[in-house]
Amino acid sequence: MIQPVATQVGVITGVSQGIGRKTAELFDALGWSLVLIDLQQIDLTGYKNAIAFTGDITNENFVSITAVESFKKFGRVDALVNNAGISNIESALETSAATYRKVLEVNLVAPFLLCKAFGELMLSAGVGSIVNVSSVAGLQGIADRSAYNASKHGLIGLTRTLAVEWGARGVRVNAVCPGWVKTEMDHKDQASGSYTDLDITNHVPMARFARPDDIAQAIAWLSDSAKSGFINGVALPVDGGWTADGSWQSLRLEQRD
Repeated sequence: MIQPVATQVGVITGVSQGIGRKTAELFDALGWSLVLIDLQQIDLTGYKNAIAFTGDITNENFVSITAVESFKKFGRVDALVNNAGISNIESALETSAATYRKVLEVNLVAPFLLCKAFGELMLSAGVGSIVNVSSVAGLQGIADRSAYNASKHGLIGLTRTLAVEWGARGVRVNAVCPGWVKTEMDHKDQASGSYTDLDITNHVPMARFARPDDIAQAIAWLSDSAKSGFINGVALPVDGGWTADGSWQSLRLEQRD
């Protein structure tokens, strides 16, 4: 008699809003069991099979306990999505060392800790997928974001390094690089007056912001070894063509007539 395949287990950070929440909802709809991690309390209403951990992912002890307890609950980990992150918009000269370190801790050190803790479980099983949520700011320089840009460039470097170290042992490591997404983070950043909707949509060849589901779908594809099983070490832009377009503004907008 053929035994049913066990439900895949996905670990997702930063699930209280935006890309993380949409990714968790999509994974749930696809039948994954979930380990949801956030600094804020997580409402599990509506999820079919999920556990939640509330805590600071820059704390190595918290991350280690989360990995141990997740394995006790589900007995396996198939995918890790490092989505949690923070932004910072100010000139390099105005950015304090404390702010710079905080952004790096959340956006780069924490994913490293999570990759180590959950990656070890995947390596023991000989299979798994890690998706790090970087940014177009990890592929290009964007003014007034020195700490954020550095953290996202670093996350791509970490992605490629682990892909090289772990690929032959069955664990794939990739990154997605979203363009500007309409989320709570965008609303907060725009409230500072640093940019407008038109600043973004006039640059994107597809003439719109990304939606959280655009990013979640890419994450789900990279997490599924049946669909992307030979994709390893890539930094996939999900940006509507932002990083492809080297046009000047008038030429770019001419294409929309």
